[in-house]
Amino acid sequence: MIQPTLKYVPCPGPAAVGSAEEGHRMAYWKWNATGDAAHPRVVVCAHGLSRQGRDFDTLARAMSLHARVVCPDVVGRGQSDWLADPMGYQIPLYAADMLALLAHLHQQAPMRMLDWVGTSMGGLIGMVLCGQPGLPMPVPVRRLVLNDVGPTIEWQALERIGQYLGQPAHFETLQQAADALWAISRSFGPHTPQEWLELSRAMVRPGPQGGLALHYDPAIAVPFRTLTEEAARAGEQQMWQLYEQITAQVLLLRGAESDLLSAQTAQHMAQRGPRARVVEFAGVGHAPTLVAQGQVDAVVSFLQGDGVEGAA
Repeated sequence: MIQPTLKYVPCPGPAAVGSAEEGHRMAYWKWNATGDAAHPRVVVCAHGLSRQGRDFDTLARAMSLHARVVCPDVVGRGQSDWLADPMGYQIPLYAADMLALLAHLHQQAPMRMLDWVGTSMGGLIGMVLCGQPGLPMPVPVRRLVLNDVGPTIEWQALERIGQYLGQPAHFETLQQAADALWAISRSFGPHTPQEWLELSRAMVRPGPQGGLALHYDPAIAVPFRTLTEEAARAGEQQMWQLYEQITAQVLLLRGAESDLLSAQTAQHMAQRGPRARVVEFAGVGHAPTLVAQGQVDAVVSFLQGDGVEGAA
């Protein structure tokens, strides 16, 4: 079974923890089963707020037959550096890091086609990149998958996420960690015990005093907790402006029970700007993990052709 290769890209801007110099490193997982190391098609998969790039293993394995698939660990997560100043943990920096990644990939092997799959926060990053035509992108994004996220984010979902984000956690075993993560992730929908264990494997790292700790810098919660409902509403208007400037074809995935992306927002996204195609998955909230076959099929079908399969 194909496995990814761990790579790093240097990013300008805020310094990493323990570094006397500006800049930090972002890790990314590279998948390629095309037989061509310089394949001209690239698919970037960007994860959610407290997640990491190995979330996309199932989808990446499927898409790696057709493209170079790149799954970054956003700074502060997974194998990437942690920032010395936690206020750097915000969308503008994440988008800048992705521009550095795309330039790096293009320099390694010129890309002629670029697609983006973004879950939650990863979708917001995708909208920022796709909604600003003047950005230094190697090529425009051709197809954009937004996984349970849009310009309007329901405030109660942010409050829910804030209850657990950055809280200290220690686990003796991977199974104990998986059980604890499931307790706050039931909205992801049905998973077999083995599927959930695999999704949890990259969510932990060796703890400083033994055992296991969560993979991310707890300080990612610092700027998140400064967000007010008023500021969120102001940012919403800006995100709608970006959305309406997107020229890529857009597929919007929604968990039918999502508390973050409302059915009304999804409907508006289908009517405004790029007029997203909307696929809902029954029995799932925020956010579909793209592990279930129907979810994978919907994304692969959209990225590979004009149809969308796997709707539930």
